[in-house]
Amino acid sequence: MKTVAIIPAGGAGRRLKSGIAKQYQQLEKLPVLVHALKVLEQTAVINEIILVVPESDIEFVRKEFVIKNDLKKVAKIIAGGTERQDSVRNGLAAIDNQCDIVLVHDGVRPFVTSEMISRVVEVACECQAVAVGVPPKDTIKETQNDDLVVKTVPRQNLWLVQTPQAFTFAVLKEAYEAAYQNDYYGTDDASLVERIGVRVKMIAGSYENIKITTPEDLIIAEALLKNKFGGEMQIRTGFGYDSHRFAGGRKLILGGIDIPHDQGLQGHSDADALIHAVCDAILGAVGAGDIGRHFPDTDPAYKGISSMILLERVREMIMAKYFCIINIDASIIMEKPKLAPFAGEIAANLAKALNLSAAAVNVKAKTNEGMGFVGRKEGVVVFAVATVMERKNNG
Repeated sequence: MKTVAIIPAGGAGRRLKSGIAKQYQQLEKLPVLVHALKVLEQTAVINEIILVVPESDIEFVRKEFVIKNDLKKVAKIIAGGTERQDSVRNGLAAIDNQCDIVLVHDGVRPFVTSEMISRVVEVACECQAVAVGVPPKDTIKETQNDDLVVKTVPRQNLWLVQTPQAFTFAVLKEAYEAAYQNDYYGTDDASLVERIGVRVKMIAGSYENIKITTPEDLIIAEALLKNKFGGEMQIRTGFGYDSHRFAGGRKLILGGIDIPHDQGLQGHSDADALIHAVCDAILGAVGAGDIGRHFPDTDPAYKGISSMILLERVREMIMAKYFCIINIDASIIMEKPKLAPFAGEIAANLAKALNLSAAAVNVKAKTNEGMGFVGRKEGVVVFAVATVMERKNNG
């Protein structure tokens, strides 16, 4: 019996906002995708792997992932499609007819195990179609469009579906042909098989078999690896400070939000003192200097630039150093205008830019009780603290 594994790994990592596709993110000094491939390589029931990646990445993946890690079972690396389903379809087309079972596994699920893969293949031989999953732990409610609850859904027969999923080659081919004939896109491969009347067997997966999609997923993945291998994870904190004087004829921008006022802040960029302090705090946490080193005010490229762009670049810098941001706390000190009504909007904008939850960003608005240059309404001061976590094992 021949089993071929199709690994769709064509994601762009938009929800990570890191500039690095999620399947290439580093996890314990190896890309997420390589973790999954190594398990498949070591599982006896897998005879061949077809890896589906963006067309522009094929040679890079072949050299840096497959050859470097001696993944001998990767028989083909092919170009993916627009959607995940298109990528799996391309993988199916690359299989010759000498195949009995097709296993599909997301390249961004690094905690799959050999036991799980073997069990899925075994059951597929008996039932034609099988998927792994876990029971939901939380209460599930169904709502209407107005978010009012219609009913509480009983959980005893519900599953949170994962991969790997496995099917007989003939069944999966038929399911995909039927889907494209009807221009149908499903949420997973099993849903396509269900449409042609083949019943899918569910078997227990693992709550550790997570899919890497957001920065929070990477944090969880690092914690799982630490628990498994005893690796050390480092938490660091950085402090940032910035001040700008008021100037006429400019917008007052703080945290990327346009604050109504008759004056703005003087500076080479948009003079967003809050973003500058946050950038310095983040850079300080990873020992990467300050914002002036990376974006000097003598460089015309940064003349009038939105500081939100600088914040995104700083985030990319620390991601490249294998750190992720877990918390931001900032205090804006100015007499007028009153910022308290805007603090929530500013915090939400920062959280969105850094891909953090709303609870992970805190912005406070203070006055200086009439003292000093802030008290004389000559300018603004911002203090910021950033907490980051190292996303690799230093051992």
